[in-house]
Formats: sequence, C-alpha cells, structure tokens
Amino acid sequence: MTVAELMQPNVRTVPSEASIAEVVLSLADAHISGMPVVDENGRVIGVVSTSDVLTAEAEAEGTDTRRELLENTAVRDIMTPRPFTVAPGDDVREAARQMLYADVHRLFVTEGDQVVGVISSTDIVRAVATGKL
Repeated sequence: MTVAELMQPNVRTVPSEASIAEVVLSLADAHISGMPVVDENGRVIGVVSTSDVLTAEAEAEGTDTRRELLENTAVRDIMTPRPFTVAPGDDVREAARQMLYADVHRLFVTEGDQVVGVISSTDIVRAVATGKL
C-alpha cells in the first residue's frame, strides 16, 4: 500500500512570518497538533506543533511576556526546521519505520518541494485496524 492511499490530502499550512497566535488559532480550528511551515513560494521549510508552542510559552516569564511572544513572534522562530517527508508513492511500511525511528507522529507528503498531503500514525493504525494494511 502506498502513502497516497492513506494520506490526508487537504493540508493546512502556515506561512513562516505568521505569528504564534495565528498558529494557535489554526491548530485549534483544525483540531490538529502540527502543521507545515511554508515559505513565500509554498515550499516546506519546517513544522510547528503544539509542543513547540508550549515550549516557547513555558520559557516566557510573566503574562506580558507571553502576550508579546504570541502576538509578535513569527512561527519561523519556534518551528522545527527540515521536517520529515515522504513521497506519495512510498510504501506505508517505510513511512511507519521513518516515524518510529524519528519519533514523530506525522510525515508530510511532498512532490518536489510542495506539500500534497500528510500521513499520521493514526492513519496507519486505522488502516491496520480495519484490515486495509
């Protein structure tokens, strides 16, 4: 089975210059825990997750500092650069191995340097549980 058969094709992205507050709203609205960060040409340059936001917020001392962080810090300053990616034609088992060894819960599916989907550990577990894999 290929990654394309299990991936979620509609991926929300966030521009690198977006504020952390904008990222928090996007994550909450979509009920997701991470999203790819893209440059002005739509190329994936990083990933931002709820863990990144929580870590940045924990390091800020005081309410005013946290507010400043959320409103005036760009996502590029807290993102994890060089996210793990797979191609649509890759085998799902290889994607699962990559998630396991990298200790990540999602891989962005790319064609060239453009995001075309996302596959998560939940997608793979669902496929196993329903007998698709």
